[in-house]
Amino acid sequence: MCRLPRRCTSVCWSTVLATGLPSWFIPAFCFVLGLLLGSFLNVVIYRVPLARSIVRPGSACPECGHAVRAYDNIPLVSWLLLRGRCRDCKSPISARYPAVELACALLFLDSALHFSALIVITKTCILSFLMLALIFTDLDHQILPDALTLPGMAVGFAFAPMVYVEGLPGLRIFPHSMAQVRALSLFNSLIGAAVGAGLIYLVGEIYWRLRGVEAMGFGDVKLMGLIGAFLGTRLALLTIFVGSAAGAIAGVTMIILVYLRRRSRYGNRARAWHSAKVMYSRFPLPFGVFLGSAALLNAFWGDRIIQWYFGLF
Repeated sequence: MCRLPRRCTSVCWSTVLATGLPSWFIPAFCFVLGLLLGSFLNVVIYRVPLARSIVRPGSACPECGHAVRAYDNIPLVSWLLLRGRCRDCKSPISARYPAVELACALLFLDSALHFSALIVITKTCILSFLMLALIFTDLDHQILPDALTLPGMAVGFAFAPMVYVEGLPGLRIFPHSMAQVRALSLFNSLIGAAVGAGLIYLVGEIYWRLRGVEAMGFGDVKLMGLIGAFLGTRLALLTIFVGSAAGAIAGVTMIILVYLRRRSRYGNRARAWHSAKVMYSRFPLPFGVFLGSAALLNAFWGDRIIQWYFGLF
């Protein structure tokens, strides 16, 4: 994600880690920061779709309404000590809360271990935070809020002059100055957002005109704009491919499982197949979950995946 064109490899404006710090400091700091932001992420996932403030009021039990005490709000630790239950009413607390915290912490840790430049680590951590928020929001509410996608897109553009963004596949432009490198990176970020969002919009429009059914909403379009702004055109295209493949596999698997379950229950193939089709039409898969997951994969491993693929030929 931060690699420059060949004639620009000697030009790097990213802030490199201070040599005086121990090697474990940045990874440890990122892990702890990920835990803390993961706890806040649970608030974002719950409140943003409801158009509620993420600041006030403080965290409270959704069952009894009691405010969560500070010592019961320690990421991971409090959930384990409370054995997954509210201290006041003993209602169960979903295991997804610590799972989100841990996922955020591990992604932040992987950012610190995978990249060496502090600015690239920061950019990847912000992308990870946004993708987790959007993945779980889409999973819960089947929406991708503008409050996350549009500011996230702007953040992606803001990072482009500081962290080089790859452009169109196969297109090589060799700038000669730092200003040209930054301008080219920003241009690539803008094109990546346009191509990612445009392709998703085009596919949805074609599907609507052919079938009269909405394949994906504008939330998915804005999500791909965000991803393209952060990752550029090449990785945006890879994200659409990987996300679509994963979504198709999940959809087919769901249909097969429902079909087999209904067939074993009723012993009738036609009835089982009808049930599977009805289930799939009434409970569409949240495509943002697959696009967001693919974006996270490509943020870390996208370049290697592309190199591996073209190495097969």
